[in-house]
Amino acid sequence: MVQHPKSKEWDDNLRKMFDRIDDYLEDKYGGLYPLHPNRMKRGTTSNKSMDGLFNVGASYSSGFGSKYGKGYVIEIYLSTLAGVDPEVRLQIEGEVEGMVEKFLPEYFPGRNLDCEKDGHVLKIFGDLSLGAL
Repeated sequence: MVQHPKSKEWDDNLRKMFDRIDDYLEDKYGGLYPLHPNRMKRGTTSNKSMDGLFNVGASYSSGFGSKYGKGYVIEIYLSTLAGVDPEVRLQIEGEVEGMVEKFLPEYFPGRNLDCEKDGHVLKIFGDLSLGAL
């Protein structure tokens, strides 16, 4: 698939930011739950989303029914068959929200981007235009 250079840059910046967050989560929580039997150990693949306990990323949402409109819904997956304590999940979500808010200006300088809870999900919203990349 051919991707516009600005769109590729946007996606690359998101991936770099989420890889950094993934590293933090793996360091802090990686030993808390056993890996899913089909999941590779951390660092054994060339893609952080394919190994270790965590896969953190985002999917674009057109924002219908959202108080913030269009944006990127943040996905935090824990690759385990064990039950994840709801309090631990909330703690992880809170830490991810804080890191995204902190890192957005670094990875997307000069943009008015924000990260907040939108219903039951975390969402990045604001200036999503590709022009200023």
